[in-house]
Amino acid sequence: MKNPFSLEGETALITGGGSGLGFGMARCFVKAGARVVLVGRREQVLKASAKRLGRAAIYECSDITESGAADELLRRVNRRVGPVTILVNNAGNHLKKSAMDTSPIEFDAVMQTHVTAAFSLTRAVLPGMIRRRHGSVLFIASMVSFFGVPNVVAYSAAKSAYLGLVRTLATEVSEHGVRVNAVAPGWIKSPMLEQALKSDPQRKARILQRTPMKRFGMAEDIGWCATYLCSPAAQFVTGVVFPVDGGASIGF
Repeated sequence: MKNPFSLEGETALITGGGSGLGFGMARCFVKAGARVVLVGRREQVLKASAKRLGRAAIYECSDITESGAADELLRRVNRRVGPVTILVNNAGNHLKKSAMDTSPIEFDAVMQTHVTAAFSLTRAVLPGMIRRRHGSVLFIASMVSFFGVPNVVAYSAAKSAYLGLVRTLATEVSEHGVRVNAVAPGWIKSPMLEQALKSDPQRKARILQRTPMKRFGMAEDIGWCATYLCSPAAQFVTGVVFPVDGGASIGF
């Protein structure tokens, strides 16, 4: 093994890969030698991002919340670049409302994107990984997977559900050569974070106060952790949820 952190020969499908954390991970994967497939709903964003990444990147437009979208997406990707060996469930949406103001329809929409769609895509990609006895599935969790944050009840429920998915899936598929893990980002600079904090300066101050490193992270911080978890260097790592948070989860 010349470089245990290399992703040479891997094909990574990244949902929500056109921007934010998804693009940060894609950039790190490409630097590590992988081919990447950026998936999302906004073709212009995906096209521009794939162009920035160069020949190692392609994109596929897909609304992964639609019934049957996962199987059709994988068929298209297989035709273009072959089997997916790394799946990153990163796509998500955000809703900032108190529990009392969140309707069941709004709650379900967040769960559908984060949980149901991610499970559907994972379920579609696993048979091939198991057959080849090689694969890595990565979920992008959150600090709200670990502790309570007000006014994001649907998002918190969705990200907390990832913990159960990771642990159960890992117990079912790890013996077949497929590893399942999660990264739990702290507060990372992104359009989603900016939108969440722009009208709440007190919350921003609280976040930085409880973060020992006293700053927000960068998308590449998540990208390099994801690269490690999907590389041979982590070949005996499965079922873990890895915080990348500047110490926020242990800060006070």
